[in-house]
Amino acid sequence: MRVAFVADHTVHHETAPESAERLDRLADILVARGHDVSVLCSQWWEGDVDEFERDGIAYVAVTDDPDDWKFPVRLPGALHEVDPAVVHAFGPPAHLAAARVGALGDTALVSDVFDAPDRGVLADRCLRFAAGGGPVVVPARTVATALREAGVPASALATLGNPIEMDRIRTTDAEPCGDIVYSRRLDEDANLESLLLALAEFREYDWSATVIGDGPERANYERQARDLRIDDRVEFVGEKDVSERIALFTDAHVYVHTARRTTFATDLLRALACGCVGIVEYHAQSSAHELVEQEPRGFLATNDEEITERLAEAADIPREDVSERFADRDEATFAETYLDFYRTGGAGYD
Repeated sequence: MRVAFVADHTVHHETAPESAERLDRLADILVARGHDVSVLCSQWWEGDVDEFERDGIAYVAVTDDPDDWKFPVRLPGALHEVDPAVVHAFGPPAHLAAARVGALGDTALVSDVFDAPDRGVLADRCLRFAAGGGPVVVPARTVATALREAGVPASALATLGNPIEMDRIRTTDAEPCGDIVYSRRLDEDANLESLLLALAEFREYDWSATVIGDGPERANYERQARDLRIDDRVEFVGEKDVSERIALFTDAHVYVHTARRTTFATDLLRALACGCVGIVEYHAQSSAHELVEQEPRGFLATNDEEITERLAEAADIPREDVSERFADRDEATFAETYLDFYRTGGAGYD
């Protein structure tokens, strides 16, 4: 089956949104299954060529610059040249609408909205137009709510979170980690101070904590840990790849998520599958709470005082080995769900 992804940014661009990683993972799975995959994007490779192949994926340049306003204008023609059975579009509303224009005839259309887009009359119309051509996939209910407010029918929306690497989680050996673990890019939305304040009030207990991640606020958070006199129990280990993070989660007891803004908390889901107890501080612009609302080993908090209370409660819950409750969150199920969307739209597949 020939699948054409649409995305102005990819993981190969210097800066890319989280949705680019989601597209890349799905594209790799489809290629491994023998499907013909193209990505219509802005050019990220060197040279004066409009097409470039890497790891079995054909990249087609629609524009040179990802922010070029001509991207949605040129997209329908570029899609006609590729002639796919499926158009799977990521990006802002104008790009989704242009993808529907390019998905003519029996071509199946799937739109992916990873982050709630900025509202506006034109943006809302583009979203509704795209939804008329096929399912609109979102990673969390918080994004679905924003799209319904834009006028997208609930019947057009499908919620599908990011996948996790269950096979790797089952087979990875633990690496030494603190009892409590946090992982995220340490930027202005990380809100690590909530956890640090909670840990300072939790000092009467015997605990250690590991902070995974790097970013512009790391030095500030390290200073806060020193000021709170808990720096001897909090270790900042910097950026780690997925396999390294899984190894640390496998050894930890509690995973704490306090970020103010998270579209989908993939590391929280990984940690829960690794057997951690999950604690999430609720924020309106984060969907992380959705992962623990119905989770028997999950807790919600609204401030650092409540995080301290939840840490005390979590300490009484035995650590769990790999949790098979999350087996249906693996990459195979993720890919099969998308293939079902493609089939519903009229595309045949093996």
